[in-house]
Amino acid sequence: MEERVKEVLDKVRPALQADGGDVELISVDDDNVVTVRLTGACAGCPMSQMTLKGGIERILKQEIPEVASVEAAQ
Repeated sequence: MEERVKEVLDKVRPALQADGGDVELISVDDDNVVTVRLTGACAGCPMSQMTLKGGIERILKQEIPEVASVEAAQ
């Protein structure tokens, strides 16, 4: 599952990098909750929650239906 998540994140990464940010996979737990860290410009962006839920989570769930949710690392 972790490899599949990394492959999908590699697809969304160019869009984040175009805005000066990036995404890093932290973990995939037993309940299929994916934890990521937004870095660069995305880390402090007021739109980061929307990017996380409306972008990254939506695409991950579309590509990997088993994904329960995507959370930001603390």
